[in-house]
Amino acid sequence: MHLPNLLQDRFRNALASVTDRADQYAAMIRPTADPKHGDYQCNCAMPLSKELGRNPREVASELIEKLQIDDVCNPPQVAGPGFINLTIKDDYLSRVTSGLLGDERCGVSSQEGEQSIVIDFSSPNVAKPMHVGHIRSTVIGDALARCLRFLGHRVVTDNHLGDWGTQFGIIIYGYKHFGDAKIVDANPVQELSKLYRIVNQLIEYRKSKKSIDALERSVMDAESAVQLAKDALVNAETSKQKSAKKTVSSAERRCSGAIAAVEAARLKIDAVENDQVWSERASLHPRIDEAVLEETAKLHQGDPENLSLWERFLPHCKDEINRVYERLDVTFDHTLGESFYHSQLSGVVQKLRSEGLAQDSDGAVCVFLSGFDAPMIVQKQDGAFLYATTDLATLQYRLEQFDPAEILYVVDTRQSEHFEKLFAVADQFGLEHVKLVHVNFGTVLGEDGKPMKTRSGSLIGLESLLDGAVERAKKVVCDPERLRTFDPPMEHAEQEMIAEAVGIGAIKFADLSHHRTSDYRFNLEKMVALDGNTSAYVQYSYARTQKILENAKKAESDIVKLIAKEGWVFSHPAERNLALMLMKLEESLVGLHKDYAPNQLVDYLLETAKTYSKFNENCHVLRAETPQIQATRLALVCLTGRVLQLGLHLLGIGVVPRM
Repeated sequence: MHLPNLLQDRFRNALASVTDRADQYAAMIRPTADPKHGDYQCNCAMPLSKELGRNPREVASELIEKLQIDDVCNPPQVAGPGFINLTIKDDYLSRVTSGLLGDERCGVSSQEGEQSIVIDFSSPNVAKPMHVGHIRSTVIGDALARCLRFLGHRVVTDNHLGDWGTQFGIIIYGYKHFGDAKIVDANPVQELSKLYRIVNQLIEYRKSKKSIDALERSVMDAESAVQLAKDALVNAETSKQKSAKKTVSSAERRCSGAIAAVEAARLKIDAVENDQVWSERASLHPRIDEAVLEETAKLHQGDPENLSLWERFLPHCKDEINRVYERLDVTFDHTLGESFYHSQLSGVVQKLRSEGLAQDSDGAVCVFLSGFDAPMIVQKQDGAFLYATTDLATLQYRLEQFDPAEILYVVDTRQSEHFEKLFAVADQFGLEHVKLVHVNFGTVLGEDGKPMKTRSGSLIGLESLLDGAVERAKKVVCDPERLRTFDPPMEHAEQEMIAEAVGIGAIKFADLSHHRTSDYRFNLEKMVALDGNTSAYVQYSYARTQKILENAKKAESDIVKLIAKEGWVFSHPAERNLALMLMKLEESLVGLHKDYAPNQLVDYLLETAKTYSKFNENCHVLRAETPQIQATRLALVCLTGRVLQLGLHLLGIGVVPRM
């Protein structure tokens, strides 16, 4: 049920005889801000009056006369300068809400299409442990896949793994120089991660050593720029002081960034040089960064030893990330990594050449695009291919195999220029008929407003983040004082299950509650709270519905029979408000698809839970005044539970029967 679409259709018919822009004006229907003015409001009379050169209230009154909406709404009212207020009839509302009982889709119509939507998301480098930076792509992509599939679209999900790049050069080098075959064979996942960390720390040390002088000079330059900006502020005319203050603030931010870069580099240097073991490792591997690139190049060239090691290590690396996916309840239709496309890359370059799109430039093969300062490089001087080449090969494969109408790339905002170039090349490649979308997203920040990292400067591991959320959730929802009231008592296994559902759900919900393009601050305490805008609040609302149904000893089938016998009656505004809210699930899902923004579904679930809370405060179910009122309230409780459960499921979040 998409009530605004129904209302728009009726207004479109009424407007057709008045204007050629009926669609534009009919779209101006919104929920009212104040229930005193009805349920929906159409504001088209004011702009239409300018087109017609007439009084807006007269235009509104004429539209009402033409409007065929008596089966849905009470007589429309004209308010203010020409607002048309609409109140849904109680009998229509009860009839539609009654139809939701027994409907597994909760009133959401299916929009089946012949073409598929491909969603590319998560895509970690498999040789590294997953970290906090992977959470956004993973949960946003999974939520989009679930919701679009539920809407009836043919969705194909692909986890484009980084299984062929420098990260494997790091592991291969680590195994050859720091590894022990027996130890690795006995515990491959843990040992390979350890070897990766050893080599990566030494590489970071080398990078920091090479860059520290330049970084320190940049601090001196930045401090000088701050002083110059402050001097200019002191001498600035009154009219120019606002601009001068902005210059000072900007200079201070750049200086802070430069100081932070030096501090991070110093930490990496000190961590090695102040430790005897690490210091010895660094002295024994003075060109480790270059050596890792050589091992990577040998792998790509088909070196038998490196290829054998890659084939041996890859399954264990995948096991590591699959364990995290299993915990997150995230699955993929395909996991076609970079290695899958390696044999196709030379063909991509040849095709670009033959189409006149690529040319040689300083020994590299480049695609020059209007509107971009730098070209897209598809093959380096040494013959190596780049991410852009792989992405073009991937795009070509997806077109041939999946015939998509849309391809969504759920990748962070920092890659925007890369996708702008990729899409521009795709258009020149003859692929302009496919809708390519960069579903970009912001950064997860710590409480200090900076990207979440450990004290050593590395990104926080995703698995430890999940462990922390589950531990915190258990303290909140399984607090001994709360558990004393449970009958029957909550056993340890149930506590663990609830903590896992609430903890994992908290991280997902908090991430999805922000518009994907926004950065957000990670605050675990707020995320697992039982009140506020959290998944725990919605999960708790669901659990309350189940408790009421349990106490009433009524299944949904029983309630269907009750409603058939007693009928509906709205005896309190809170009942009606809840019924109207339960009809809006499809609106939120359609809006989600339009903007590729899961926060629209999150907002709907929070509003539904809050509306249900007000219903609970004002409308007692088991002590209802009449059997008809009780039947109505039981139906609303039952439907609320199903809508909340379905909505959370579409976000990849589970529910629990009690908490």
